[in-house]
Amino acid sequence: MSATWSWYVIALLALNILGIAWLLWWTARRRPGDPKPEDTSHYWDEDITEYNKPMPRWWINGFYLAIAFGIGYLFWYGGLGTYQGYSQWSSAREHERDKAARNATLAETFRAYDGAPIPQLAADPAARALGQSIFANTCATCHGSSAQGAIGYPNLADDIWHWGGEPERILQTVMDGREGVMPEWGKVLTGIGGDNAVDYVIAYVRTLAAPGKSLQNDYLASTGKKLYDGVCVACHGVDGKGNTELGAPDLTDDYWLHGSSTASLRETIVNGRHGVMPAHAELLGETRARLVAAYVWSLSNRPAPAGSASAANSEPAR
Repeated sequence: MSATWSWYVIALLALNILGIAWLLWWTARRRPGDPKPEDTSHYWDEDITEYNKPMPRWWINGFYLAIAFGIGYLFWYGGLGTYQGYSQWSSAREHERDKAARNATLAETFRAYDGAPIPQLAADPAARALGQSIFANTCATCHGSSAQGAIGYPNLADDIWHWGGEPERILQTVMDGREGVMPEWGKVLTGIGGDNAVDYVIAYVRTLAAPGKSLQNDYLASTGKKLYDGVCVACHGVDGKGNTELGAPDLTDDYWLHGSSTASLRETIVNGRHGVMPAHAELLGETRARLVAAYVWSLSNRPAPAGSASAANSEPAR
């Protein structure tokens, strides 16, 4: 706030306070010539009379005390422009202090799980319950309370992982986030294969989930394969298995992040997709991120008994 605005706020507050005090003083005093309190000429039902009496002195003094309290409050806590107040209090500092205290309590709660291997945490019911609670508070907004996702948000309860399903890969996803980009290929494909090029590619992509299907008598799919091999193979691979380093999905399964309809596939190819998983390292910290990663990993991996050698060293079957 500039000095000009600061003085403007101070002047406005001062005028309001002085105006209220003057109005209270002016309306509370009686002047010579004022009619008697009972001389209002307002009567109802013959025996009900309206009086015009001043407020009791204790009530008026209460208003003055409230004004004095307001002035003291402004000087103590601030509110006069850029003046911070004698106490130097601010809601931001109070929030940071309370946050630090809560974080200390949380750190003590989670200390037992610091650095623990994710399979080991997944095998511990208490740790898994903590991870589920963190998931419900942080991740369920996008992935759903059951972690089964929605259109555009991955299902975390199956065994399909666009960025890899190994424990440390899941932890990396939670900590650092992911950004998946499917470029716009509509104009490129049309320029290479004509107006129906996108439909040719869609026809071929659908055959990838049907191993052994012959393309010999399928003009659309066979034409689409040539276009796929020239454009799509760089990310999704020759066999369509995708690339977890790039987040390129496997096209040979029956899972479609944005839907499997022809309209949805056409939208994906023509206009591309841009998916962002936010980084949660700063929000959760390493231990809580590890716990939620363990919970997510456990959804598609049966945890080994806690304390066993396999619990510390197991890798998921993918």
